[in-house]
Amino acid sequence: MPVSPTRAWTIAGLLSLAGFINYLDRAIVSVALPVIAADLHLGPTAKGVLLSAFFWSYALMQLPVGWAADRYNLRWLYAGAFALWSIACGFTGFAATLGALMGMRVVLGIGESIYMPGGMKIISVLFGPRERGLASGVMNCGTRAGLALGAPVIAFLVHGAGWQRAFMVLGFGSIVWLIPWLAVFPASLRTANMAQAQSFSRTLATFDRNLLGMCLGHICYGYYWYLLVTWLPAYLVESRHMTLVRAGAYVSIPYMVFTISEPLGGWIADRLTALGYNERRARKAVITVAYLSSVMLLAAGRTANDAAAVLMIGAASLVGLATGNLYALTASLAREGAVGVWLGCLNFAGNIPGVAAPIVTGVLIERTGSYFPAFVVAVAILLLGLPAYWWMVGEAND
Repeated sequence: MPVSPTRAWTIAGLLSLAGFINYLDRAIVSVALPVIAADLHLGPTAKGVLLSAFFWSYALMQLPVGWAADRYNLRWLYAGAFALWSIACGFTGFAATLGALMGMRVVLGIGESIYMPGGMKIISVLFGPRERGLASGVMNCGTRAGLALGAPVIAFLVHGAGWQRAFMVLGFGSIVWLIPWLAVFPASLRTANMAQAQSFSRTLATFDRNLLGMCLGHICYGYYWYLLVTWLPAYLVESRHMTLVRAGAYVSIPYMVFTISEPLGGWIADRLTALGYNERRARKAVITVAYLSSVMLLAAGRTANDAAAVLMIGAASLVGLATGNLYALTASLAREGAVGVWLGCLNFAGNIPGVAAPIVTGVLIERTGSYFPAFVVAVAILLLGLPAYWWMVGEAND
């Protein structure tokens, strides 16, 4: 059924709000980590394993959920997954051991796996190529806003009510999102490319050099991003010796830069495309500029002044200019009827380092006593992703 522009942008806004909630539920462990670690007597390596547990299921579910997004009613598929992740977050508040915490994080990862393949499938259906960069940025910037605005809120909740009650409030309270979603989303959003969705094995046969290049680059992006998501609050507390509440306020600055950068970067590439530039080349150019900003993270690691360091980390978060373009570029490359699976594959690749980055960072901190080596590794890996976009991803709109 046709969807009006107003309704399409409203749905994009609801997806952004879902992303906001997604990252509140996901990032509460990172913000509350110093308190949880003290309560459960966890060392750096154990903390790294806890931080990575979410990604075990989240990454593995990307391909099957992406395939489902290409085939089934997204109104109910997305709603069911949202309900699962909200309930999992709420019940995490009842966990009293490391094993129980990790188990609930795995369930959370199953529910949240719908976010990227399902959300980008919806965006690809509702928006054309010239609007898709901005729409993709709007959809995903909610995740960064969840960190930017949520970090101080989570810190306040943890400080005032304890980490267990903070999980319950965020998890069970977020279920109200389902009310506007079911009211606004069409009962049957079906298009030609949904009708042409093929079997999982035949869809896998559409994978090509373009998708491989995007996935390799996204692995590099994912490592850098998940270093910031999982360890940045603890860095400010442990290395910069801030209180949890102060760290929660400061950490919102780089996360807010990411939030604003995502739709901005997509909009810039959309405008370049409207002016006549090749769409794919324009998106690659914005991605390149964004990735180069990451070197500011190294400067932050060598700066003694706390405020200056936070501002430099904010500058390093201009990497967010790339994000909407990464997803819009993949959607434009995907074969007919395979957008969900392609985005699932991309997000699977991007979340492989979600498993590795927290653990590697924890080991590096434990062995060196410093966060700086972990920063160097993250920036180096991110920049290694640029050749994959320029040498492997084609620019002809076929």
